[in-house]
Amino acid sequence: MIKPTNGRVVQFHAKHSHIQQHDVNQPLAAIITHVWQDRRVNLAVFDSTGGITPVTDVTLVQEGDTPPSGWHYAEWMPYQKGQAAKTEEILKSMVPS
Repeated sequence: MIKPTNGRVVQFHAKHSHIQQHDVNQPLAAIITHVWQDRRVNLAVFDSTGGITPVTDVTLVQEGDTPPSGWHYAEWMPYQKGQAAKTEEILKSMVPS
């Protein structure tokens, strides 16, 4: 699991949202502005025109979680997931057998 912190960038999937989005199949960029829990955050979401909309109490889908159906959510970008996996492998290799 990637620990969320303020200032981290995530992808926001807008479902039934008032946020302007040219292509609903593309996630929007968002910045974490507050962490409630590892899977619950507040975001500043950038719409398709570059405007910013605050969205509170967003589910942050972690690796292995099922995204909520019919509602908006955020997830880590593929690059961030890859970096977390590499870091985990390095840490595992450092543990003496």
